[in-house]
Amino acid sequence: MQQRFTRRFIVAAIMAASLPAAAQEHTLKELVIIGDETSAASLPGSAHVVTNEDLETMKYTDVHRVVKEVPGVYLLEEEGYGLRPNIGIRGSGSGRSGKVTLMEDGVLMAPAPYSGPAAYYFPSFGRINGVEVLKGPDLLRYGPATVGGAINLRSTPIPTTTGGRVTAEIAEDNGKRIHAWYGANSEQAGWLIETHQHESDGFKDIRQSDREAGFDKQDYVAKLRLNTRPDADIYHQLDLKVDYSEELSLETYLGLTDADFNANPDQRYFASERDNMDTQRTGFMARHLVDFNNDVTLTTTAYRNEFKRNWYKAAGLNSLINAANGGDALAQQQLRGEADLAGIKIKNNAREYESQGIDFVADWGLNLSGMRHDLAFGLRYHEDEVDRLQPEDTFDQVIVNGRPVLQYVSTTSGTGINGGNNAIEKAEAWSTYIADRITVNDRLTVTALLRYEDIETSRVRYQQEARTDVQDRASNSTGELLPGLGATYKLDGGVTLLAGVHRGMAPAGAGSTDVDPELSTNYELGARIQRGAGRYELIGFYSDYENTVQNCSVATPCAGGQDFGSVSQGEARIQGIEALAGYEFALTNGLSVPVEATWTYTDAEVTKDSDSGNVLKGDNLVYLPENVLNLRTGLRAGNQWDAYLNVSYVDEMCIDNTCDRSGTDNTFRKTESLTVVDLSGSYRVAEGARVFAKLDNVFDTQKIIARSPDGARPNLPRTASLGVTVDF
Repeated sequence: MQQRFTRRFIVAAIMAASLPAAAQEHTLKELVIIGDETSAASLPGSAHVVTNEDLETMKYTDVHRVVKEVPGVYLLEEEGYGLRPNIGIRGSGSGRSGKVTLMEDGVLMAPAPYSGPAAYYFPSFGRINGVEVLKGPDLLRYGPATVGGAINLRSTPIPTTTGGRVTAEIAEDNGKRIHAWYGANSEQAGWLIETHQHESDGFKDIRQSDREAGFDKQDYVAKLRLNTRPDADIYHQLDLKVDYSEELSLETYLGLTDADFNANPDQRYFASERDNMDTQRTGFMARHLVDFNNDVTLTTTAYRNEFKRNWYKAAGLNSLINAANGGDALAQQQLRGEADLAGIKIKNNAREYESQGIDFVADWGLNLSGMRHDLAFGLRYHEDEVDRLQPEDTFDQVIVNGRPVLQYVSTTSGTGINGGNNAIEKAEAWSTYIADRITVNDRLTVTALLRYEDIETSRVRYQQEARTDVQDRASNSTGELLPGLGATYKLDGGVTLLAGVHRGMAPAGAGSTDVDPELSTNYELGARIQRGAGRYELIGFYSDYENTVQNCSVATPCAGGQDFGSVSQGEARIQGIEALAGYEFALTNGLSVPVEATWTYTDAEVTKDSDSGNVLKGDNLVYLPENVLNLRTGLRAGNQWDAYLNVSYVDEMCIDNTCDRSGTDNTFRKTESLTVVDLSGSYRVAEGARVFAKLDNVFDTQKIIARSPDGARPNLPRTASLGVTVDF
């Protein structure tokens, strides 16, 4: 495959070199996977672009609140701030976004996309300039996960002229945020430096403790672009980027019993007092683009990401939550810090990740047999690694003078750290694809794609911290050929029909020797309408999973409580409808009213028992809502002032596969449906200066948004913010 790719590229390069030099002006190439809404509308599948202007309407710093506006996307909130998002697309499963291909500027950003796909790192969303969501056959240009969709985050671009921006914001719970960038541009060079600082004391109070429950996160980004003259015969562009971030968030997996949630959803139990996540992440990217002429382009990207974390948190308290929910008064007192509790395990969930690779894409446009062919050839080599060393400390909760105290007992550090707590997992992957977008005529465009993934994973588990004794070894090999076909047909009146089918895959985690990759055949059929100030979309989708795989973690444990590796969950069917309608009404005196509504309906179930028998035919899929709706409207007076209202709704969800089985008590097996109303507005006080205000969750509605792994957790309560943005 690599030799064929090389031969084809050499042929393309020779053809390009043999063409006469043309008087042409090359344009700067952006780091995008879709482009703008016009580009999205031309794709043979569902694609959406959330622009920077869209992001500015509600000033959200939580990616969950933005992706609610994109049809076909699901989310599972966790701590209310979106620090570690859980995003799924078209029923792919939302746990740690492990079934979604996540990218920043077109580069894989999950800490270990193949060996450990759970995305425990996510950039501070307040610094993101735009979001691209891609579904359908064109997804085969990206990977490794191609069952549901891909999300690409656009970072702040190098400005077109010398200048910068500073955004300062304060919020309730001692929230503070600063986003600042400055850059310059010339005909052949450009640069940008940027920082985003965000902190809060958090909205939860730890019972009988003086400790806060907030976070402090810092991001730094630097970019450099060098390029030849725009009128050069052969145009070269080199983009360099380095980013660094660190986070200290006093977050926990310990939730609440239903009784305590109903009394006060914003409390936390004393046993979680010492819980905290400490992370550092460094990313490097170098991208070289060469335009041989208007028809032949080669893009080469090299990248490396390093991420380390230690989530020091109480583990194994779900049995107390279940006992208290079942009426055990002592268990409830122990959770509240009102009674002694022996043997609290607080684990150092410490892991170090490395991820690196090199990616080649050759684009070649040519006319053949009266049709335009836009060919793309892609080749990527990628390797990543997860190093787990997770000793546990043991504490006793003792009541002293009427107050709980955590007294240290012992640690497993140095001995007895084995199994999933002491392991190295690795992956090595070659992937290649070919895509041909054929413009048959002015109305019909057909895209054919073929992707191949070759993945080797391994896992070594150790008996002791010194790693002198190997407990066991495991390995897995995956090779999958994934075809796709899509088409669009333009009718009169701004109507475009679309249809597509593609084979999707999500690899199992490293060391899952008896688990095949998740495989699905995905269909979609729909129409887009672009007419004047109106934009409408209706797409039906159907996914037939011949093997559904869940990646197990503490956040989303698999059936039987497994919290590492992957398990097969049998065959499944997922079908649904995605709808979008948007229109901007023009009023008198320069006023306008933009309105946009989205709706996703999903019907899914297991269609065949899993081999283990833990998942049965007819079971629901985990954390998958039937309905997700979002409505955003506003009133805008040109660039002078604006006001927006956003209403979102998410249905209740099952937290495990046994939910809704005949005879099953679902009292503690479902989340609650949630409707949240947000307000925002801004006013230009001077040229280049605006003040803005936000009120999230206007009616202070809090529901149980998650129950995994250890108890009920709430969404963000009503929170007010005030800020200013200055361009200079």
